[in-house]
Amino acid sequence: MPDELRADVRLLGGMLGQILTESVGEDLLDDVERLRSLTIAAYDEDGSASIEAAEALIESFSLERAEQVARAFTCYFHLVNLAEEHHRVRILRRREADTGAVSALNDDVQSAVARLRDEVGAEETARRIRALEFRPVLTAHPTEARRRAVAAAIRRITELLAERDVQAIGGITLADNHRRLLGQIDTLWRTAPLRSSKPSPLDEVRTAMNVFDQTLFETFPVVYRRFDDLLNGEDAGLVEPRVAPFVRLGTWIGADRDGNPNVTAAITKQAAAIANEHVLVALESVVAELGRSLTHDGDSTPGSAELTALWRTQTRMAEELTREIAVRSPNEPHRRVLLVVAERVSATRRRDADLAYRTSDELLEDLLVVQRSLVEARATRVAYGELQQVIWQVQTFGFHLAEHEVRQHSQVHRETLAEIAEHGVDGPLSERAVEVLDTFRAIAFVQDRYGVPAARRYIVSFTTSAEDLGNVYELARHALGEDADLPVLDVIPLFETFADLEASVGVLEEYITQPEVVERLAATERRLEVMLGYSDSSKDVGPVSATLALYDAQQRIADWAQRNNITLTLFHGRGGALGRGGGPANRAILAQPPHSVDGRFKLTEQGEVIAARYGDPAIAARHIDQVAAATLLASAPSNEQRNSEAAEAFAGIAAVMDTASRKRFFELVHSPGFPAWFAQVTPQEEVGLLPLGSRPAKRGLSINSLDDLRAIPWVFAWSQARINLTGWFGLGTALAAVGDVNELRRAYESWPLFSTMIDNVEMSLAKTDERIAARYLALGDREDLAALVLEEMALTKEWVLRTTGKDRMLANMRVLGRAVQMRSPYVDALSLIQVRALRSLRLDDNRPEEEIARIKRLLLITLNGVAAGLQNTG
Repeated sequence: MPDELRADVRLLGGMLGQILTESVGEDLLDDVERLRSLTIAAYDEDGSASIEAAEALIESFSLERAEQVARAFTCYFHLVNLAEEHHRVRILRRREADTGAVSALNDDVQSAVARLRDEVGAEETARRIRALEFRPVLTAHPTEARRRAVAAAIRRITELLAERDVQAIGGITLADNHRRLLGQIDTLWRTAPLRSSKPSPLDEVRTAMNVFDQTLFETFPVVYRRFDDLLNGEDAGLVEPRVAPFVRLGTWIGADRDGNPNVTAAITKQAAAIANEHVLVALESVVAELGRSLTHDGDSTPGSAELTALWRTQTRMAEELTREIAVRSPNEPHRRVLLVVAERVSATRRRDADLAYRTSDELLEDLLVVQRSLVEARATRVAYGELQQVIWQVQTFGFHLAEHEVRQHSQVHRETLAEIAEHGVDGPLSERAVEVLDTFRAIAFVQDRYGVPAARRYIVSFTTSAEDLGNVYELARHALGEDADLPVLDVIPLFETFADLEASVGVLEEYITQPEVVERLAATERRLEVMLGYSDSSKDVGPVSATLALYDAQQRIADWAQRNNITLTLFHGRGGALGRGGGPANRAILAQPPHSVDGRFKLTEQGEVIAARYGDPAIAARHIDQVAAATLLASAPSNEQRNSEAAEAFAGIAAVMDTASRKRFFELVHSPGFPAWFAQVTPQEEVGLLPLGSRPAKRGLSINSLDDLRAIPWVFAWSQARINLTGWFGLGTALAAVGDVNELRRAYESWPLFSTMIDNVEMSLAKTDERIAARYLALGDREDLAALVLEEMALTKEWVLRTTGKDRMLANMRVLGRAVQMRSPYVDALSLIQVRALRSLRLDDNRPEEEIARIKRLLLITLNGVAAGLQNTG
């Protein structure tokens, strides 16, 4: 461990110990230390006695003491996580200071541009850069286990830790920092780890707004600036930027109603209004600040004729306001125009119709007038410096901040249309059918008020036919009337199950013949978006077959798009966990089939992933830089050739792995009684009790079926049981079926899809523990299924190591290996407490209700803590 990180962890851990002693007593710290020592000792050569001693110690705890110990370990994980993130930021900033780049690891934009220039030339590289698109879509899928109050305490501790890096800190200042750190850790310890109730959709919206306010609004233009520095070199900031703003933020929060009855038409309108308020407050602030600082006088920096005309327009619009501003800025033409612009942004937020901008394009044009005038007066530093920053922010966020994407299940549409056919649109429709129609009215309202981009995408989950997509347009006509102007709709199919992926091209072929789609293709230069679901396909056929099926579907869809002159954007519905398509985004992009990226990448970002990738400005900039670099390089001729040749060369291996892994997966999940057993040996039912988000954990699930169990609790439950089955199950059997180690190693060296899958599985397996897993599996009454899981785990570990040629997991992933190794004993402690709680609930039905409630609370606290320790949920 690096010395600085080790020092931070020791500092924070020591402070936590002090707080435990002060708040509860030395005996609590003693119990924590005894348990910690036993779980660490369990990693010695023969640690079975230590782990059994740890179990005995936990059994001796009262429920109150078990809860205190669980909370202590959870707090420790929060502190370790923030220390690691702080160290990552520290390294990023030093690297940037030393090299002038976000990265020096050959996976950044600078390296990508250099390689592209070598392969396709400078002119083609410039064209590709101008066409670059990255569309992260924030979702409210409930995978962030931390309370917002806990996250706030962590942020304050991080800020205090950063203070200590300042060279000059010492003496009284250092003592004060130490005191405040102890105070914040005390707050973290005393803050209830569990939400008292599920957050509402609007709570989720406001949580996302925190990320925008603290990071995204400022970070996106910083990324553009670095990109432009690369392209324009020493002229950057003095000449017109050569990079277009390429990040467009999307959101499902407050708009995704698939299986979530809490998201209504009214909620969607409120979500759009909240986003509008936040972006206008931010824009008003930056425009006003720039206006106040733009004190260039008219003699040194005369206004252009265009600027003078704009001032006259502003004067006619608001005589009193402009008179007052003119007095304060008597010979500062650019300053006075920008101050009026700031007042107009404020009026837009207040909905003052006399002064408000109708669209963000109007605001943008006023800013461009000021910029052109400054350039004409040769004041290019401010024109292409601070002012360009604001222009990029307007271009990126508009007045809507993020594109609200509505999602609904195809079956809901079909049932609503059946009701309308029976009763008429004005007849006695069900509450759900009325809500479906109200959704389209809400879309029309949001577009009218905040602009078309605010809500034009409509995603149909579980798309099985072109009719499922056409139903959206039919419902819109029913909702708004045949003679009304319909809102602009880009209807996006979401292919999720294996069967839907297989049928995707046929569905799309029919879809683009529908009149509404023909019209949209003509209006958008034949742009079309298709979404792929990673979670349900993996739950459907297992992670190996799902990975191969998704690659194959992307290749077929990309080929179809080329044949039909379609500008395709594939939307990747990835989760944070490896079982839901997670893992390093940049490597995943580079492993995509030829022509499936073409400079455009879109994916879902959710739960703990949002905080991890976008919570800190330096990390957010690094993430976007990596994704942008990979998106550019994915379409480099050498990368496309490599993927194409590898897919062809290893098609035989892929077929063997597909068949073998799927058979093995079905052997487990199609076994009679599997759903009930799964609920016994994991905290699957209890996950649904954890108030993570507004979305229910199930779509009306019966425990006799997994079909309607959402992918998140499916993944979350297996990860809590230290099995992580959704990330690897079936791969060992698949690799063993191939059998040829040399051929597998050749595939690992030269097949990006395969090497990415193997490395992701290696990360997943590193967080498993067969000793702990066995204790969860013992909670069930099916030794055959328990043995099947443990055998496949051992087989997969064996064959992953044989394929990679390593002697242990994560042998060449130093940072991740360190993190896993450091956390594992502490996670074990929480897992053993969780097993105790589960065993009490599963095997003893005669406890008083009050005691059962206490046990459930203990269990939920351990769910929270293990999630913090493993750093992923669903």
